[in-house]
Amino acid sequence: MERPFPPPNLLLQPPETAVWIGSPHPFDLHEVYLNFRAPRWQWDGVGRVRLWLTADSRYKLWVNGTLVQRGPARSYPWAQKVDEADVTNLFTVGENQLAVQVYQPGYSHFTAVHRAAAGLLAWLECDGQVAMVTNGRWRVQRDLSFADDVPRVSIYGSGVEKRDWRQVEDWQTAVYDDGHWLAARVVDAANGAIWSGLQRREMPMMTERTVSLRPIEYRRGDFVGDGHEGVKAGWETAVVHPLTEHHGSWLGLTPNHTAHYWLFDLGRAYTCQGIVEIEGASGSERLAVSYADKMVEGALVISDPATYCRVRLTDFFELRPGTQIVESFALRGGRYVLFQFVGAGSEIRLRFRMRLAETSKVFATFEVLETGDALLDKVAVLCDNTMRACLQDSFVDCVWRESSQWVGDALVQGLTLMAMGGDMRPVRTVLLDAAQGIYPDGLLPSVAPAEVHAYTIPRYSCMWVELLAHYWRETADSDFLTYLWPTLKRVLAAIQAHPHETGLLVHPSGRRFYIDWSATAQSDPHLVYNLHVVLVLQLATELAERFEPGMAAVWQGRASKLRERCRQGFGENGRYYDDLAHTTCSQLGAAMALLTQTAQPEEVAVLLDEIVACSLEERVGMVLASPFMHHYIFAALGENGRFQAVIDIIKLRWGQWVAQGQPTTWENWNVDFPDGSQCHAFSAHPRYHLAKIFK
Repeated sequence: MERPFPPPNLLLQPPETAVWIGSPHPFDLHEVYLNFRAPRWQWDGVGRVRLWLTADSRYKLWVNGTLVQRGPARSYPWAQKVDEADVTNLFTVGENQLAVQVYQPGYSHFTAVHRAAAGLLAWLECDGQVAMVTNGRWRVQRDLSFADDVPRVSIYGSGVEKRDWRQVEDWQTAVYDDGHWLAARVVDAANGAIWSGLQRREMPMMTERTVSLRPIEYRRGDFVGDGHEGVKAGWETAVVHPLTEHHGSWLGLTPNHTAHYWLFDLGRAYTCQGIVEIEGASGSERLAVSYADKMVEGALVISDPATYCRVRLTDFFELRPGTQIVESFALRGGRYVLFQFVGAGSEIRLRFRMRLAETSKVFATFEVLETGDALLDKVAVLCDNTMRACLQDSFVDCVWRESSQWVGDALVQGLTLMAMGGDMRPVRTVLLDAAQGIYPDGLLPSVAPAEVHAYTIPRYSCMWVELLAHYWRETADSDFLTYLWPTLKRVLAAIQAHPHETGLLVHPSGRRFYIDWSATAQSDPHLVYNLHVVLVLQLATELAERFEPGMAAVWQGRASKLRERCRQGFGENGRYYDDLAHTTCSQLGAAMALLTQTAQPEEVAVLLDEIVACSLEERVGMVLASPFMHHYIFAALGENGRFQAVIDIIKLRWGQWVAQGQPTTWENWNVDFPDGSQCHAFSAHPRYHLAKIFK
């Protein structure tokens, strides 16, 4: 299967002598953490020193014992992204040491695709001349402080961490003796069969800062069991005690075997990491750090692995005697961080820190939206906060549960980001990542990079086309459009490849049938899916007039024919039903009928009135769209001049979150179900629509 090669401006050519290196044993893959040390490098203090680095699937880099960065940007192995670091100021005249820790869970998930190999690739340049490469001279050792019996819980991410701090060494420093380590094994050529198409990372690195916070609650109780479920049950049965510690201070504990719990509120969701400084440990104590998204009626909602997403967001640490600083390898995510401390066998002191990570450089040209309406301005801030929270090395929809780049969700995120400041790097990233993961049948992955076929939503391929068209309108970047033009043609062919006997389209077998998080009909053919195909054929027609005029008439003709079949199959008495049995009539279906000009001129005003009434009054007879799909509601209203209605709906429905004091936008109107998130980026699109109105 042909996939797009990296664009010329991102294509990276490594030195011929650089190779991928890994563990001495090729089957050393399951929940493996590999520690690599480079040969010590002598520097005379002259020249700029740059390091190029990537790994499968995650790495942390130290220079002379100082943590520098983590990466790489998520990517498919066949389009592997490489990070660049200017390490000149971290090097000293004389001997220098590079150290890298690589994590490989041994399976694919929502942010990485596994190809039965773990590897590291790097090269060092001084004033443009190659000074060091990864090869068999590097030393490697599996980090035995990490347990390898961590079960796979969910497709959303990799396993939790279980770590024995008694086996942790300061192996990252220049003075450490690695003579007992083994030579690294050559895994593959730099552009070999597994990791090919090396390309530069376009997104900026996340910036990390460490802060001190006061806990909002302290509890004490009996230890009730191991694991995530034990932390959950222990917290829920422990007794609240007064908070006595002060901001950023050390906390002293007397010897006992009680379980202690401290809960911190970060103020909004962050990509984050809990850190604990410990003095006086006996070596019998245990620490757990758990991450949560929300509270419901004052009670912390701790993830339940029995629910839909099956997430288990708690890391575990066994302490060593004495002083130590404990933190996980990975950054996590959430608004609330819960620490459990068990088994103090001596006088012990603790101090808590939080590491917060943000992709701040994307917002360097951030524009504050001022509407003149106090409530709308607060809604805009709500959306701004959500967008800042849900950006890592690409768009992510939710930092707590998923941290995944959903291609459909990225449509509204991309539009919102454009309205906030115009930085196009995240938009280009998702367009490119999705294209490089295209399936043999021409559909795009719904999560990129990932191999989650059961989650492939055909409509999200349509949303990719929408985002591409918006990108072109904003940038007129003909080189990028030319590069992705073959992908666009394959996608358009794929979404039309499954006709129904009526001439309408149905979802391809085995792909996810998803219309909205609302109670619309769930049968094929579906109005929304068919009209979404009409919409993107119309958009593609406009693009074809610039890039391939011969296709314009073809796509326009297909759009017109499918639109007419939608009128015949789903329309009745001026309304548009979601299925051929006319079971439900939805806001989303009506909006798509308006956006595609499927609705007849005499039907438009009534449909607009019904859409507005549904959002403002939730009238019976039309299915209310989710916050996500209200993007199309606002688009349809805006195209027909109903700007005040857009404002009224935003003030009512997004204004309720402002009134509740929520810092970010929710996944749905109600997220009381355990997996529902209160920080979901696809609901931040009012920022885009308000900017269009108040520009």
